[in-house]
Amino acid sequence: MDPDQPRTVICIGDIHGYISKLQSLWSNLQSRVPPPQFQSALIIFLGDYCDRGPHTRQVLDFLISLPSKHPHQTHVFLSGNHDFAFAAFVGALPPPPDGSEFKDTWEEFAASEEREGWFKGEGYEKMHLQGRRWSGKIKERINTVKNTVYQGSIYDAAPTFESYGVPHGSADLVKAVPDEHKKFLADLVWVHEEDNVCMEIEGVPTMCKLIAVHAGLEKENVERQLKYLKAKDTSFPKVTALSGRKDVWNIPKELTEKPTIVVSGHHGKLHIEGLRLIIDEAGGIESNPIAAIVLPKMDIVRDTDTLAS
Repeated sequence: MDPDQPRTVICIGDIHGYISKLQSLWSNLQSRVPPPQFQSALIIFLGDYCDRGPHTRQVLDFLISLPSKHPHQTHVFLSGNHDFAFAAFVGALPPPPDGSEFKDTWEEFAASEEREGWFKGEGYEKMHLQGRRWSGKIKERINTVKNTVYQGSIYDAAPTFESYGVPHGSADLVKAVPDEHKKFLADLVWVHEEDNVCMEIEGVPTMCKLIAVHAGLEKENVERQLKYLKAKDTSFPKVTALSGRKDVWNIPKELTEKPTIVVSGHHGKLHIEGLRLIIDEAGGIESNPIAAIVLPKMDIVRDTDTLAS
């Protein structure tokens, strides 16, 4: 890598079990980014590798293979809210640091248990709330917010179960998921910070700090948020930075004092406004493209791009 050339940073949006889309996107990135920059790039995956699409198992195999196939790249794998819930079900979450039990996360949302059909099979007594919701059987057929058909649970987790050869809601998934996949889920980070990331702002290269987090940050107490995200504090029934919506859409004011990029997936949109980057054009919907953004030039690359040979 040219020491005078700013490092290429590639942020890849939510994959949601679509292996062919991921393979096509990766191929297009290899074609679009000059080889020296691609080979040394920092690649940040923004989370949500599972659910909705049919090939979660193959997606995880692909991601796990990247460090050996591209040893000069740096790979960051963020946890999305779907990955958090998958990890909760298969026992790949760290215990709460305050000594509490995972069942202590149930009470706040207990009013939703019947409607969402929370998991009550083998092992549920020691399971985090989100694992029970993920593997549950929701009674409604239609997600009226997205106008889609629920696939098993509130998380659309049935395709993930099926990719490992077991029916949705089966406790057998714990045995069916390979140890290397459990380790991958256990090792996912909840936030990534990177100093000295170059981004072209109105054509001017500008050195920024970058914070990558699946959904975003709430508007106040950024340091406190970063502390519990780095600690992967599972005592919370719901991690807002991984699953929030409007409450994590904007960059917190305290991060605007010096140039700070906040990049996320999660929101089912491709939204670029100043230093706030939301890269989730697919939203887990089969007909939508998976997108990536390439810094510093802010190029958008999609799995559907047809590149000149």
